Amino acid sequence: MSYAHITGWGKCIPPASISNDEISEIVDTNDEWITTRTGIKSRRVSHVSTAELATVAAKHAIDCAGIDAKDIDLVILATCTPSTVVANTASMVQKNIGATGAAAMDTNAACSGFLYALQAATAQIQAGMIKKAVVIAAERMTWYVNWARRDSAVLFGDGAGAVVLEAADTPAGLLGTKTGCDSEDRDILHITNFGSDLNKYEPIGPSDLLFEGREIFKRAVKGMSEACDDVLTQANLSLDDINVLVPHQANLRIIQAIQHRLKVPDEKVMVNIADYGNTSAATIAIALCEAVEKGLIKPHSNIMSAAFGAGLTWAASYIKWGERVTPIKVSDATLPPCELTGLELVAPAVKACKEAEPS
Repeated sequence: MSYAHITGWGKCIPPASISNDEISEIVDTNDEWITTRTGIKSRRVSHVSTAELATVAAKHAIDCAGIDAKDIDLVILATCTPSTVVANTASMVQKNIGATGAAAMDTNAACSGFLYALQAATAQIQAGMIKKAVVIAAERMTWYVNWARRDSAVLFGDGAGAVVLEAADTPAGLLGTKTGCDSEDRDILHITNFGSDLNKYEPIGPSDLLFEGREIFKRAVKGMSEACDDVLTQANLSLDDINVLVPHQANLRIIQAIQHRLKVPDEKVMVNIADYGNTSAATIAIALCEAVEKGLIKPHSNIMSAAFGAGLTWAASYIKWGERVTPIKVSDATLPPCELTGLELVAPAVKACKEAEPS
């Protein structure tokens, strides 16, 4: 049986940001209100497309793995904010990184997308269909934000993360996984005014993002915790065997509730929500990279990860890290310079949202 080792990892963080104090200039809120309810202190705003974010993250992961992009067989991009729908955004990333001839596909499971994509790529390697894959999660969530609504305006940010998977004979990589979807309650988190279900004669204004925070909290904690339990049983592991928990970074309270239910101590939990907010599918990919950079993930670490997103999708994964925790090569890939502040980048959208909001 083949296994899909993670041999490269990389991220892309946009330079512009909006702090809690700055966002209080847009909506009626303040740093204390946001921090106590979400754990977020700042969020990044991208000046480039989702494809560009994904490209930089993928290039870092590829160089980290020390491979040639031409040897990649599959490019999977997890995103709910694609640059283009037709053609898919993964094909642009495939072109940008030079993965000539590789299969390219987008997958949308919202915040669970990275774990869904990791499962799909791993399965193809295990089946012997491919040898190398790059799995990317990239989001430009601030493009969707309705800046007139406090409940969701404070939550989201932009960014990307990626991993390279390579076929190997020894057990490592994604060794246990559970994915699912609670579609009966999909209406508590969704955007109503995008997609082909719309009446094409009606004008499309700012995103109508519906977000029922309390219901999402309850279902997220329950879904992610139960999925983790299933994966532990599947992998024949106990909680004591887990070295690192890398949860979806949606809300600090959700992370703490899952941590409490799973009885995982603080020193084993990767948390970076304060710096980035909720970057949807990209949160786990970015957090995984930073857990390696900070030394939280060590050679042969047992990693548990869980996510919950619109749909309502959910996922949990057990990942066995390999031997290497340092890049073979450090990429010099960067985004183009950004001359605007975060507030300046979103100013046109803020104006449109407030003009469209009923008085």
